[in-house]
This record gives sequence, C-alpha cells and structure tokens, in this order.
Amino acid sequence: MTLLLRAGLAGRCFALAGGLVFAASLAYFLFAYWQYGLVTGPWTTDGWTAITANVALFTVFALHHSVFARTGIKAAISTRVSPPLERATYVWIASLLFLFTLWAWAPVSGLTWQVTGAAAWLLYAGWLAGLLLTAVASSALDPLDLAGVRQAFGHAPPGDMTLSTTGAYGLVRHPIYLGWVLLVWSVPIMTGTRLVFAAISTLYLVVAIPLEERQMRRTLGPAYDTYARAVRWRMIPGVY
Repeated sequence: MTLLLRAGLAGRCFALAGGLVFAASLAYFLFAYWQYGLVTGPWTTDGWTAITANVALFTVFALHHSVFARTGIKAAISTRVSPPLERATYVWIASLLFLFTLWAWAPVSGLTWQVTGAAAWLLYAGWLAGLLLTAVASSALDPLDLAGVRQAFGHAPPGDMTLSTTGAYGLVRHPIYLGWVLLVWSVPIMTGTRLVFAAISTLYLVVAIPLEERQMRRTLGPAYDTYARAVRWRMIPGVY
C-alpha cells in the first residue's frame, strides 16, 4: 500500500507544523476559556439541546484522544504514513478536533457563581497553579516527543520508562490532569457554558484514567503497581 506521508524534509515540516498547531490549540483554549468563557460557533440553541450537542462534540474528541490512540485507528494510520510520522499524524488530528470542539461549543445560559474580592483572588491563584503544574508536568514528559517532532527527526522513543515519585508526579499520578481541573474550575465567573465544558472534560478524565492505567500496567507490569502504591492519588489529592 502506498504511503501518503513519508519521512524526510516534508515529513519533518509536517511534524513541526503539527507541533505548532498543538501549541496553538492550547493557547486558543486558554484565551477563549478565560477571556470569553469559550468562543462559540454559530449556534442558536440552548438548554439540554446545547448540552447534548456539547457532549457529542467532546465525545468525538475524547474517543480519538484516548481510545482510538490504542486501537484500530492507530493501526489504520500506521498503514498510511511512515512510522516516524505516526505520532505527528495523531497530534495533527487531535489538535484540529480540539480546535473544532472549542469553536463549535454551544453556549449554555445561566450563571453558577460570580465572586469578587478575596475569593476571586483565590481562584486566580488556583488557575495560575494549574497552569504552572501543567507546564512542569509536561516538561518532565518531553513535549517534543509527545508532539511527534523527535520521531520525525529520527530520534527513537526511549526504550524504557521510569516512574518518578518526586515533583509533580509524586503529588498525583496524573498531574497534567490535575492542572486541567484547576484551569477549568478556578474561574471567578462560572457561566453555564464554562460549567458544561468543565464538567464534561473532568468527567472524561475520570473515565479515561483507569483505561490509561490499565495500559500502563500492561506495559510496565508490577513496576506500575509499586508506583501506584507510592503515589496513592490518581488526579486530585484526597479525593480521587
């Protein structure tokens, strides 16, 4: 079968562009969620119709991001692109789906809370903590490898995986997810649109973590059980 994408100069440009799109999707999320409570698409619906549409949108993104990355879609991609570009192709699709989800998010009316003064500053601090935690935890995983850039430039992924019990990964087993929770919930004005996005995305993380940890146990064996005993909490200390 003819490959649609091959390694080489074009493949490296493809991977670099994918990394930029990935970074842009995260920047767009931070700006849109914080500044506007999500820049929504051309929707005129509201209520449960809007919520249902939003659930469908996020489900498509979530299925690709977590489930299809380890099943048939990944195998299908590997037959159409050269192995060094497999991760970059996945990142391209995930980033575009995330951008579309943010753009097409249906607005939901209502206001859950609006705080000022000390309470607002406390939420600002929580948001900054989430941003910092996400940056620190991501840097420990090598963002260029996650974006598929290193593979496109001929660098093989590490042959062994080490589990750290210090820093962010000593706090919880999924600190990037904890950072996400802080980002979506630590807002002084929680509109209906924000609330639905925060609730759906947090629920997705709760469901996705056991699936990801099952895969980690298959990959690392007893070492992951040892790590799980050392770092008790999955995402939120004292809760989950």
